[in-house]
Amino acid sequence: MSDQPPLEAAGPSQPPAGFYPDASGVERFWDGSQWTEHTKAVGPASTMSVPAESPRKRKRVFMWFFLAVQVLFLIWIIAGISSGSGQPSDCGSLDAETCNAASDTGTAIGVALIFAFWAIVDVILGFIYLVVRLARR
Repeated sequence: MSDQPPLEAAGPSQPPAGFYPDASGVERFWDGSQWTEHTKAVGPASTMSVPAESPRKRKRVFMWFFLAVQVLFLIWIIAGISSGSGQPSDCGSLDAETCNAASDTGTAIGVALIFAFWAIVDVILGFIYLVVRLARR
């Protein structure tokens, strides 16, 4: 072992710190200015390249969140429609026919508002998905 830096990195500046082959059959650590006493065995493990990272499994958190929102809106729609069925009990001074018509109209307006809110939420979620997806590229 000499006090000279590794030959692979000879040049105007000092070679980078790292392990380099030594004449004694081990790899010795060059700290950037001198050899140190740190060594490691040369063997199949040290000559093998580091395997490339396997691609990570894509997390589908957004997809599951989106599906959960859709299911909640569907339950809300079903509950809204079913709450409008039957005979209204508190009609005050209205006759039964007018009371039923008012109840059906209220149910239809409520369900239409839920559908509109559902569409707005889906558009917002779609934009969020696009922004996040484009930011990851």
